[in-house]
Amino acid sequence: MRHYKSFIQDSARWERIELRDGDIIIDTPAKSGTTWMQMCVALVLFQTPDLPRPMAELSPWLDMLTRSIDEVTALLDAQQHRRFIKSHTPLDGLPDDPRVTYICVGRDPRDVMRSWENHLANADIERIIEVRERAVGLDDLDPADMPAPPPKDPVERFWAWVDLTSPPDTVQGGLAGVLHHLQTFWDRRDRPNVHLFHYGDLQADLPGQLRRLAEVLHVDVPEDRWDELVPAASFTAMKERADVLAPDTVHDLWKSNSQFFDQGRSGRWREWLSDDDMPRYDARVAELVEPDLAHWAHHGWLGA
Repeated sequence: MRHYKSFIQDSARWERIELRDGDIIIDTPAKSGTTWMQMCVALVLFQTPDLPRPMAELSPWLDMLTRSIDEVTALLDAQQHRRFIKSHTPLDGLPDDPRVTYICVGRDPRDVMRSWENHLANADIERIIEVRERAVGLDDLDPADMPAPPPKDPVERFWAWVDLTSPPDTVQGGLAGVLHHLQTFWDRRDRPNVHLFHYGDLQADLPGQLRRLAEVLHVDVPEDRWDELVPAASFTAMKERADVLAPDTVHDLWKSNSQFFDQGRSGRWREWLSDDDMPRYDARVAELVEPDLAHWAHHGWLGA
């Protein structure tokens, strides 16, 4: 497995888990609909909006360095339901197990970057450092590896993110990191246990995508359950339940749990950029991935 590490996550922790037949790994680039897919999976598996525990306990982020690996593996070992584990590690950094279902969610990278703006503004950075230090320490960090402060202008921040050339194994490596993550799934998309969903498709046809998910997971959902399950997966319903659905709420990492969900809209990048800016962006995308993956990443299956 390739090793991926950042300030907040470390893929080496996957070496400590004993995978089970039927496990599900929800593995997406950050800010691409991870929590949304976790909720969709939970609804299909439990077949009720009344989840038995907060999402961070039902579907822990194994790579995240705010809890010790012993704590996370103990939590997962104790689970009796079909496990669904969160990750932001590209697929080539995860154990390759044919018994496991791997699910990736793609999103227009321009919207990913726009969502990062809200995410970073809402994160309590001092609290995150404090929790990380308590969980795993800070001795592994090199101050020289810390990123420089981003530009103050949002448009300049966007282009700095697009042009970032840091190695993809830094996990959050700008546009290159997002597309690298999707590439690791795209290259394996013909495998029967690897499945790609898209944020835009979930927006366009949530009922259809939930039914597709049930098929992927080989779960039979009674027809009369869908009228209750589909509304529970909507953005509005999830935002209303932010205190139990937002990631790692037990550690108070967010200034506002509700703000973690922000607006859930696509195309907000147009507030910064015009069509005249797109040739520069498209040229950068073309440097990183082939046209068919680029098209899917921006439009999904239904948009294509």
